[in-house]
Amino acid sequence: MLRSLLAILFAFTSALITVAVPPPPGYSAKVGVSAPTRIDWTFLVSNRSLAEPPDNLLGKDYDSTKQTYELFVPVRKDAKKPSPAIVFISAGDEPAGWKAFESVCKDKGFVFIGVRGAGNGVDGPKRVRVILDCLDDVRRQIPLDPDRTYTSGISGGGRIACALAFTIPEYFGGMIPLCAGGEMRDEQWLRFRASDRLSAALITGESDFNRGEVERWKAPMWKDLGIRTKVWTQPKMGHTIPPAATLAEAVAWLDEGASTRAALAKKAPASRAAPDAVLPRADAAKLLLKEGQDLLAGRTTEYRGLMTVKGVSERWPDTDAGKTARKLLESYEAKKDKPWEVEDVAELRKQFIAEARALGDYALNGIPAGSPYEKERPAMAKRAIELWLALIGDAPNSELAKEGKKRLTELEALAKKK
Repeated sequence: MLRSLLAILFAFTSALITVAVPPPPGYSAKVGVSAPTRIDWTFLVSNRSLAEPPDNLLGKDYDSTKQTYELFVPVRKDAKKPSPAIVFISAGDEPAGWKAFESVCKDKGFVFIGVRGAGNGVDGPKRVRVILDCLDDVRRQIPLDPDRTYTSGISGGGRIACALAFTIPEYFGGMIPLCAGGEMRDEQWLRFRASDRLSAALITGESDFNRGEVERWKAPMWKDLGIRTKVWTQPKMGHTIPPAATLAEAVAWLDEGASTRAALAKKAPASRAAPDAVLPRADAAKLLLKEGQDLLAGRTTEYRGLMTVKGVSERWPDTDAGKTARKLLESYEAKKDKPWEVEDVAELRKQFIAEARALGDYALNGIPAGSPYEKERPAMAKRAIELWLALIGDAPNSELAKEGKKRLTELEALAKKK
């Protein structure tokens, strides 16, 4: 009997050891996902974290273990040291980025994860889930450095790469969207986190139909909102993946911000995930709440603290930390003196200015004839007009108002076009 129990125990232990063994160095064209992601994927497709996602969000037939990805693992002298990584999302269902990233991954020791089955034709929730299933499968086997893990993708894949970094920045240090930009989250605490932590290396082509979106809209807007941003415009290139040398420059530039990200994590532990683990929802909420409470203790950081606490209450409302955050917000709302409201207005004004300038310039000058976005120019102009009118009304005699009135003339003419 004892011998049988020992045999079972040995077999169980051996199985655990087998699962924990990291993949060998080199390139593998097809690696299967071993288990569902532990990462909070529902927050990417919702305004909060869902403890129990509805069955129809992915479809009843979705199976994490049927997902696959291509993987490159560099030679690692220290298996315990977290490795840098590139997570690439293609526009099509087959991985497309490895050949372009091969040299920088081999030269600089980056893990490469080429996601399969997450192209532009895949529904948003499923696309996000596939990507995070693949990423977390690697994290289970190889510790990844969140300060030097970068998302990348081409066209629609680039937009998703941005969404990942903007929504769960604790897992990433930045992004390399190719021939596209992406949307920031509306939550103010995530916008602060983006400016504090992320770097955006945007690459477009000289004849890319999305060049204006990159050069005139997304990049200048992000930069004005405090995000470390740089654009590469590749000569003689259209809407495609850039040469390896350009990607290497972008990766090196992103790496220059790694020390800043590491310093931030020492002050704000919630800003960086563990290399190979994922906090349970309740613990993640508790950690971010602690950060918000610490910020509330200082007058100069009070507004940031309130926005962080608000983020906890909205993302994890069902947790103890989320409920505590809600009560804390209510106590601040009941105060007669609310000095943070001035900062709230200033932050909103800053965002309006950045979007009005960048979107207006893109609508007027960044969309060439024949572009797939040409029909959207009037709607973009109308949005820019709304922003400028709000800014002018807020301070009608300011220099900003003069700038706005000048821009309105061109924008109003464009908005009338059909």
